[in-house]
Amino acid sequence: MASELKVVELTQFSPLEMMQQAEQYASSKTSKPTAMTLGLAVMAGVFIGLAFVFYITITTGSDAVGWGLSRVAGGFAFSMGLILVVICGAELFTSSVLSAIAWANRQISTAKMVKGWMKVYVGNFFGAMLLLLLVALAGLHQLDHGQWGLNALMIAQHKLHHTPIQAFALGILCNMLVCLAIWMTFSSTQMLTKAMMVILPVAMFVSTGFEHSVANMFMVPLGIVIQNFATPEFWEAVGATPGQFSDLTVYNFIVANLIPVTLGNIVGGAVLVGLSNWRIYQFAKPKYPETQIMRLFDKQAAPTGEIKMLKDNLLIETIMQNEPITLAPDLAVRNALDLLLDANLNGAPVVDKDKQLLGFFSVQDVLVELWVNDYMPEADRQVQHLMRREVETVEADDSVLQLAEYLAVDKETLYPTTGMGYATAMTSLPLADRAKKAIVSRPHQYPVMKGDTVVGVVTRMDVVKALRPVYGEKINVLEDAHEPKNKAIAG
Repeated sequence: MASELKVVELTQFSPLEMMQQAEQYASSKTSKPTAMTLGLAVMAGVFIGLAFVFYITITTGSDAVGWGLSRVAGGFAFSMGLILVVICGAELFTSSVLSAIAWANRQISTAKMVKGWMKVYVGNFFGAMLLLLLVALAGLHQLDHGQWGLNALMIAQHKLHHTPIQAFALGILCNMLVCLAIWMTFSSTQMLTKAMMVILPVAMFVSTGFEHSVANMFMVPLGIVIQNFATPEFWEAVGATPGQFSDLTVYNFIVANLIPVTLGNIVGGAVLVGLSNWRIYQFAKPKYPETQIMRLFDKQAAPTGEIKMLKDNLLIETIMQNEPITLAPDLAVRNALDLLLDANLNGAPVVDKDKQLLGFFSVQDVLVELWVNDYMPEADRQVQHLMRREVETVEADDSVLQLAEYLAVDKETLYPTTGMGYATAMTSLPLADRAKKAIVSRPHQYPVMKGDTVVGVVTRMDVVKALRPVYGEKINVLEDAHEPKNKAIAG
């Protein structure tokens, strides 16, 4: 009878875990290639514009319903935009300001943070303009005998009648709700749950008239286009004139709305939500994120045995490097890389002043960092920003043969069995052939621990050097001076 395996999927997170999710979210905002960021930002601009099209349709001709109910219904419709952004992974400026958390964690510089915001902002604008072109070509302003277009004109004009301080405050209130909606999505891994979470905050900010910079990139230009290009038949149908909306100009849009609203969005999202939560959870946060130390070998495991050609049953403490190169977490990446290159190493443990293990820094981490940032790394990046916190370690009194076996074969692949010990695959291949096919990918270097302290490092080459005596004594073979350099030496 096969054993039953119960899989438990983590679907929700505590507030502290949500903060950790937010930090990963913030870091990811500046780690994408520029082309990808711009593409996703254009998508977000289109999504938010589509949401405003939905809002205009819902609220057109709803006077009999009442002011409040009509706007709430429009707010629910507008939430479609943020749902599309969350589910499709688009880049929206008003949520991208949460990258301020990565700046607070010193993962990115101020310049990189602002550069990331600008890329998303520009992409959102082009997305809004793309949708505006399609809406204009489709002639949607003529819906309901022009009432759809008249509604759009009145909404756009209203957005230009705020004082600068009003527009700034409305921008703060808007993005506080947008970023709180995004923050709530960090509590779950379920997409349907995430979608439901964003609806009420969005419905509130839309129905109450808070100001969203990206939404306004579509809404106000839509009013400007209708005011300038609508036909006389449209104006006759709605009983209005272009002169009634003469204040719908590009200058008024930028000065009276877009600039103060954008600044308010930054304060509401980056400061009141992102940095405020970051500061609160700093009080409960350790100096360095928790390190996952994975001990390779169980002390209760049966001894591996002795090999007669070795002097004794070697322990790792007898072959390890007792004074290895270690790195401080606040060491600059460029300096750490120089240390590794000078010592011809591919990595080193990261420790604190008490030799407590914090992580492992490798040249692989550097290569990934360079690729992600288009080979233009930040000058202030430190080891702690790149190091891995899941570290495989060995104990000083572990057997060298245990480590050699771990480096050589993957037993789960070599001997596939269920939890009850039944074989799950059969083969007629000899053991040596199966072992060669059971390819393993293991680290080449392991911190050696005594308790919680790093006392050394052992590498794959250290293990091979310790096992060399099983082949017998070393024989010095001298090449004949008259033989070609590349001639093979027969044994």
